[in-house]
Amino acid sequence: MIFRQLFDPETSSYSYLLGDELTREAVLIDAVSGQLERDLSLVRELELRLEFALETHVHADHVTASGRLRDELRARVAVSRHSGVRNADRLLDDGDWIAFGAHRLEARATPGHTAGCMTFVADGVAFTGDALLIRGCGRTDFQGGDARVLYRSVRSRILSLPATTRLFPAHDYKGRTVTTVAEELRFNPRLGAEKSEASFVELMRGLKLAYPKRMDEAVPANLYSGLGPGAPPSPHGPGSVAGVMEELGRQDAENILGAGI
Repeated sequence: MIFRQLFDPETSSYSYLLGDELTREAVLIDAVSGQLERDLSLVRELELRLEFALETHVHADHVTASGRLRDELRARVAVSRHSGVRNADRLLDDGDWIAFGAHRLEARATPGHTAGCMTFVADGVAFTGDALLIRGCGRTDFQGGDARVLYRSVRSRILSLPATTRLFPAHDYKGRTVTTVAEELRFNPRLGAEKSEASFVELMRGLKLAYPKRMDEAVPANLYSGLGPGAPPSPHGPGSVAGVMEELGRQDAENILGAGI
């Protein structure tokens, strides 16, 4: 598999480009608008065809590039059904799969940081968004966050994976790039194996975190795939002809819609 971990220094955000070496189909996870030209250049240099721009959640610290990747490369935007995003091409439920070439990612619902968080899992790797960070986790004090829900999500849906599973977060502020399930169970001061749900909830309630600097800009934009309020719906989104065809896998979907069935 083609794999690139990409970093935005302004927001300490990671994006991940995954591709199939034979078919050249690819996905990009958590693209950042400020790095759009870098990412477009890389996709083209590697001669990839971007099938999906995936979001682990609606970000509060940066504007996503997913909508612009759709405009530039005809990629489809895919997010959790519970994210609140208005113009996605595909709304993901827990257990859905995203395929690119011979590879696929399982979408696992991991709410708690936000109500619409998804972790994307493949053989031996998981992309955890902000649900689980290296030696930490996302905050739970806005966007439908809930400490109790986050604890249960991470422990049952991420840290239950095989111990050698490599975990790639959406952020790191200390230059770290990857961790494993075994490491986080042993060393994570919030969610490690010895940490109880009650202690985690108490810890998260006691955090005195600053209001995200770009939240008032980022969240409204990201609810429309980074394009901002008023952006048109996707022509390939749920309920569209193309969307119904993809869901049904049938070439006569246009006839079905036209018949009002």
